[in-house]
Amino acid sequence: MATFETYTAVGQKEDLSNVIYNISPTDTPFMNSIGKTSATAVLHEWQTDSLAAVNLSNAVVEGADAGAAVLAPTSRVGNRTQISNKVVKISGTLETVNKAGRKSEKAYQLAKSSSELKRDMESILLSNQVAAAGDSTTTARTLGGIQTWLSSNYKGGAGGTAGSLGTTARVTGTDRAFTQDILNDTVQAAYVSGGAPTILLVTPAQKVVASGFAGIATRFRDVPASQQAQIVGAADVYVSDFGIIQIVPNRFIPNVDGDDVAFLLDPEMAAVAYLRPFQTLDLAKTGDSENTELLVEYTLEVKNEAAHGLIADLT
Repeated sequence: MATFETYTAVGQKEDLSNVIYNISPTDTPFMNSIGKTSATAVLHEWQTDSLAAVNLSNAVVEGADAGAAVLAPTSRVGNRTQISNKVVKISGTLETVNKAGRKSEKAYQLAKSSSELKRDMESILLSNQVAAAGDSTTTARTLGGIQTWLSSNYKGGAGGTAGSLGTTARVTGTDRAFTQDILNDTVQAAYVSGGAPTILLVTPAQKVVASGFAGIATRFRDVPASQQAQIVGAADVYVSDFGIIQIVPNRFIPNVDGDDVAFLLDPEMAAVAYLRPFQTLDLAKTGDSENTELLVEYTLEVKNEAAHGLIADLT
């Protein structure tokens, strides 16, 4: 007598897990470390200033007149706001049918799109994109990414030039390896400028390189006697001559012409300025579908670029 097997049986229930596994990274270290502020116009402006150079000849004759005042005005700088969005369009049927891993397709796609939007913002803010006013037809308004702002403490390869004020992109130079000397020079330059950087934001590849520098805080970790000893092969803190620097890897640092960059940051001296914070807009219904837009309008405020440093043209 033949055995009735699954190969011929009809009506077997499908075995589909009720969990959706997604390991795509969603962390945004740059946005999380700097501040948040508000913008009130599509051109967001602020002022910077600096003290006069130290005057070693500052001595006056007793009883002399005060003399003329020598004062310098502040500098007015600004950045354009940029609109970024994600659109979700779900048919009525898809929203209604039973689905594995989620009850509402709309809610699931909105949550997914929200994470994607934040990743886009992280990369745009860290980019070499220049600010542009755009127009009402074909050209979108864009913000100037941080690579176009950092000039005072720029350390690039031969032939490279720094960006300027968000409107001039940096030009790539000759690629070279990331070294401890380059890092020390950048930290020193930021210190001399008056900055107090505490974060070194690097690509995953440069994080591995930085872990080999001699100035790391520790290569061991204390654990309770009941636990196994741990070997630490990475460096999360760099002890420089001018302060302690936290080394933070970032997956979303865009490269320019194939080279890596590293950012030396003072988190107090940068912020994301929101003209329109994250919002969910229900669009006009067209046929049998629900249309939703996730939207944010924002820009980068580099409060004083001399507080930061940019190490460019890294292999």
